[in-house]
Amino acid sequence: MDLCHVPATREKGWYLALMASNIKGPNYAWLDPSRLYCHPQGLQDCLADLLQPFQGDPIDMVAGIDAMGFILGAAIAAMLQKGFLAIRKAGHLCVQTLTQPYTDYSGREKVMEVRTDAISPGLRILLVDQWVETGGTMRAAIQLVERQGGVPHPCVSTGVAAICIEDSEGGRWIQERYKCSHCIPPRLQPYFDRHQ
Repeated sequence: MDLCHVPATREKGWYLALMASNIKGPNYAWLDPSRLYCHPQGLQDCLADLLQPFQGDPIDMVAGIDAMGFILGAAIAAMLQKGFLAIRKAGHLCVQTLTQPYTDYSGREKVMEVRTDAISPGLRILLVDQWVETGGTMRAAIQLVERQGGVPHPCVSTGVAAICIEDSEGGRWIQERYKCSHCIPPRLQPYFDRHQ
């Protein structure tokens, strides 16, 4: 698709056609949204769709998950004129951190970390990632946010936003507990869940 072309009618999710299928094998995600980020109108419409369910909600900070969640998260933070917090893969921050082990979409055991001086009790945070497949990564990020302050659930997570939240056990767990937004129209959700 032409990276300058904008369709005459822009239905929700029109920009999903900009994404490219995996050609490198099972060690990679099945779909690559990075071309969507190169399309000015596609990116703007994606961000607007992600934020639409949160219109009027108080959001104090946006947190993006390493690494592709940094793109959408920082863009959303700039649109909202809020601060941006990077939730990192362990070993990248040179300050005091909290860590959380998790299993990613490929079944690999990993550890995520966040600095300890950015979140205060009661802060309302919008967590952003590119994709929620099994939910392990997002759940670890939620746990890191909610652990800040040293008592159970001191922070109020405003919600979760991702291009796609798959209908997996982990995806359902997140959607049952938190306000969520994603860009996949209901008629297309089964295709994304089956990675088609």
